[in-house]
Amino acid sequence: MAAGGAAHHGLPPGVAEGVAQALGSPGSPARIRGVSPVGGGCIHRALRVETDRGAAFLKWSSDASSTLFMEEAEGLEALREVVAVGEEGGFRIPRVMGTGGGEDSGGGWLALEWLEAGSPTADAGERTGRALALLHRPAPGGWGWQSDNHIATLPQANPSSSTWGEFWRDARLEPLLRRAGDRGAFSGAGRMWDRVLEGVEEWLAPVEREEPVLLHGDLWSGNVFFTRTGKPALVDPAVYRGHREVDLAMMELFGGFPRGTLAAYARLRPLDDGYAGLRRDLYQLYPLLVHVLLFGGGYEASALERVRRLAALPTP
Repeated sequence: MAAGGAAHHGLPPGVAEGVAQALGSPGSPARIRGVSPVGGGCIHRALRVETDRGAAFLKWSSDASSTLFMEEAEGLEALREVVAVGEEGGFRIPRVMGTGGGEDSGGGWLALEWLEAGSPTADAGERTGRALALLHRPAPGGWGWQSDNHIATLPQANPSSSTWGEFWRDARLEPLLRRAGDRGAFSGAGRMWDRVLEGVEEWLAPVEREEPVLLHGDLWSGNVFFTRTGKPALVDPAVYRGHREVDLAMMELFGGFPRGTLAAYARLRPLDDGYAGLRRDLYQLYPLLVHVLLFGGGYEASALERVRRLAALPTP
């Protein structure tokens, strides 16, 4: 059997066969010797797959289509392209080994190069901030992305937009706000939200002169880890071309990054007062809306806190 009896390791036969083919060579699939759970799978199952060709990281879900994982693979490859032209000191991005699956084969899956995790070193903040600054180099192509994708399990539209403010309002805030409102969220806060949406283009006008960068798009601390050599690595992207401060705002929203990360970034990519005074709140609304839709709870209150601050600002 090509997958080496992998069905006994908890993988559906169709998934095991696809993974074995991906981790092998043409005409010679890998032999799966063992599968064990690893941390980090808050939505999909995260596994270490041992084969006769070495180990790999596997994300798998019986409920997910192959499209979801193909989008993630595309994002990782896009990040790898940017890092490949960067100076020494950039992020490590795992290599995509294969992706596939579907309902008929037991679910979607994504196999990645196995990167052995280590612990943050004393200079982890400096290394992470520098790596992010190197990633945020100008990305040709304008605001948006060549295709839509997902953030977590939510659809993420990436239309080409003439201005960054238009993109942030029409492709990020409004669609999720409508969905949240349909579920009964933000009752009674409509006027404040209207005020925020009306101000987006003017508030973001000062950064229109900056070129878009390739954003990781879902940069919370769970999507960054450190290799055995202390090099920071990125996983689980939701990429698109946008303004660099979006990644920073999400980092600050959920915390957990090594001390000194933002300061190291700012030494290479300076930040003006408009970030902390206004744009951070505006950018944090998007991941908060994502969390309202996925988890509810206190995320609605956190979003409203930022909406109130923004709505109280002078008219742009």
